Amino acid sequence: MLNILPYSSDRLPDILRITEQAWEPVFPLLREDIPRYVYDSFYPDGWLERQLADVEALFKDDETSKWVAEYEGKIAGYLGLRQHPEDSMGEIHIIAVDPGFQRCGVGKGLIDFAFDWMVERGFQMAFVETGDDRGHAPARASYESAGFERYPVARYFKEL
Repeated sequence: MLNILPYSSDRLPDILRITEQAWEPVFPLLREDIPRYVYDSFYPDGWLERQLADVEALFKDDETSKWVAEYEGKIAGYLGLRQHPEDSMGEIHIIAVDPGFQRCGVGKGLIDFAFDWMVERGFQMAFVETGDDRGHAPARASYESAGFERYPVARYFKEL
């Protein structure tokens, strides 16, 4: 059974463990799919150090509503939500599922929870962003299966 509970700071070690495990297969493909100077600029000390620091900062951020998914009594994933009332929009800012719990409905449960949270706040639209590289293909598939429609955006970089 899936339970989604408010985040508490004693869960941070679980959050960071899931972060490492969930993104470990993503970043090697990202590194191959984007220009090397871009990757090296974003991750000069390696992807793991940057990802853990970013997630830890996010979980200390008061602007983000943070949630933890428990599946069969174990921490299985997490969710960070943000509000954009000026656009009547809720944002899934971050979502991660422990690889040991993927394909068990945890991600779908977190996304459905996010939609309910947004509807309760009167938002008219949900937003999520992810990469277009091979490593993020599973995330794109999850969002599309949840009904998200792809928005065309182009982001350009130039080495100086």
